[in-house]
Amino acid sequence: MSKTAFIFPGQGAQEPGMGKDFYENSASAREVFDQAESLLGLDMKKLCFEENEQLNITEYTQIALLTACMAMERVVREQGVAPQVTAGLSLGEYCAIVSAGGMELSDAMRLVRKRGILMQEAVPAGEGSMAAVLGMDGPAIEKVLEGRDGVWIANYNCPGQIVITGYKTPVEEASKALQEAGAKRVLPLKVSGPFHSPLMDPAGEGLKEVFAGMNLSALSIPYVTNVTAEYVSDIAATQELLIRQVSSSVRWQQSVEAMIADGVDTFVEIGPGRTLTGFLRKIDRQVKGYNIRTWDEMQKVCEELANER
Repeated sequence: MSKTAFIFPGQGAQEPGMGKDFYENSASAREVFDQAESLLGLDMKKLCFEENEQLNITEYTQIALLTACMAMERVVREQGVAPQVTAGLSLGEYCAIVSAGGMELSDAMRLVRKRGILMQEAVPAGEGSMAAVLGMDGPAIEKVLEGRDGVWIANYNCPGQIVITGYKTPVEEASKALQEAGAKRVLPLKVSGPFHSPLMDPAGEGLKEVFAGMNLSALSIPYVTNVTAEYVSDIAATQELLIRQVSSSVRWQQSVEAMIADGVDTFVEIGPGRTLTGFLRKIDRQVKGYNIRTWDEMQKVCEELANER
């Protein structure tokens, strides 16, 4: 039996104009943007639809992405397309949990808004760094990083692309060592902090306070967590996983492999960019990957998936 997964991108996928055509064409999508504006006091339409500097600042990027992705997801479901499992890269995991029925969108908005602020404030600007290591596998990178202070693996994205994170100087030194050890390239990333490293522990602690008094719901379908790359069916595990997630490695490749092993053969990436579909091609070319980031793509993909059923 064919299984479908909804997958959601993380920070870095944002782009001006994301979700605008959904807002213009769907009352349900407008409700999501209006809800975020009312709840958080932010001009979400300006943030998501227009060229602006705030869109690339972590405390605004994260809530903008959540809002745009969930507006799109709501429309996709209205077209009769539904997943059997969900997953999201880093920030995208919040979209995955909402889509799986485990969290109210309003609570996710509050959490993600606070998460962005906490991650922005965890390490002073300029002290942290991240870099993408190309053409080198995980065990080889782990060996080079072994014994080095201040640098860790942030993301296992796909074969041949792994991201390192940490303090600026240790990341630069590790980057040179990795190139000497055989990496094809090591590219510094334009980010505002050393995300998914132990340096983000204060952000995780701050999230605990936001979770206080928040009620999570029983999951209607499972989602796959970044922290362990395993299926989560019991919502009781979610709070601790999301707290750990900000400072843990994102095991995206392993997450996709777990879904494929469970029979998922169709992946629908909902949100701006094509990052996750690109990773998917490098993980397993035998499965199908679809992108939904515009209204036209949504109509085309949903029609194609409907014809396959």
